[in-house]
Amino acid sequence: MAGKNEQRAGLLYGIGAYGIWGVVPLFWPLLEPTGAVEILAHRMVWSLGVVGIALLALRRWAWIRELLGQPRRLGLIAVAATVISVNWGLYIWSVNHGHVVEASLGYFINPLVTIAMGVLLLGERLRPAQWAAVATGFAAVLVLAIGYGQPPWISLALAFSFATYGLAKKKVDMGGLESLAAETAVLFLPALGFLLWQGARGDSTFVSSGAGHGALLAATGLVTAIPLILFGAAAIRVPLSVLGLLQYLAPVFQLALGILYFHEAMPPERWAGFALVWVALILLTWDALRTARRTRAQALRLAVLAGAPEGAGPAPAVTDPEAGGPATQERTPAP
Repeated sequence: MAGKNEQRAGLLYGIGAYGIWGVVPLFWPLLEPTGAVEILAHRMVWSLGVVGIALLALRRWAWIRELLGQPRRLGLIAVAATVISVNWGLYIWSVNHGHVVEASLGYFINPLVTIAMGVLLLGERLRPAQWAAVATGFAAVLVLAIGYGQPPWISLALAFSFATYGLAKKKVDMGGLESLAAETAVLFLPALGFLLWQGARGDSTFVSSGAGHGALLAATGLVTAIPLILFGAAAIRVPLSVLGLLQYLAPVFQLALGILYFHEAMPPERWAGFALVWVALILLTWDALRTARRTRAQALRLAVLAGAPEGAGPAPAVTDPEAGGPATQERTPAP
């Protein structure tokens, strides 16, 4: 019963995390007239403060000394910090300039881009269903490019930057709070310097737009940290396959907001492109669930055979070519 309660709680935490990420487009317009770069700088500064308090409360600071003695991991954290700053900044700009639908597409195609990068950069082997999903996703991008009259560069930039971020985080291998603290620490001084420079020029909106606006800018730290904490709580309570399904909540909510709340146009060719993306994701999800089921069955058979009494004869080799060597995607939080 305790295990079921834990899984139920984990599911709620996951829905909470991806739900917040899904409705965050409602928050960024509240920060106008602040520009995307200033919002991004505030997000970096205040996120470090919020995450730092959380780590102190949890007494999780022993990793700092170990990290400082590992230049390679520090370099990867710098890469992760750079690409996530590009991702966050572009996403904020997209929402505040009427491109919520195109931004949501970036997070729909992110799993496909991650798999493609696994093949190109890590030499991972794909199963047939994964190849079909990637090919369908590529066709979707072509359809959307024809519909837009140009490639959906916002979607592609968001997808590739977030996939690169996920790859760097996979190599760093740190917890969510710890990695966010390290990444925002890398960018803290540049972000703070930019804000001080803006203030000296009289261009900062932190004070000039009133106390309420300043409080909203400070709240960017909470908007960043709270869903991440919920995601971390979900990740230790529910299977990875469940998190893999929950990750689509965020772009679904973003797409719905783009159409229903922000009233962005959705001509037929754009619907066709999104439909192809969804077909690709259905293929990908079906393949992942099938492979996970086969892997569990194989593990169970091996466990049963390992417990067979002596003299029962050698255990037959159990092979499942479709369960081996898939391209994997680390479930990284959405911005």
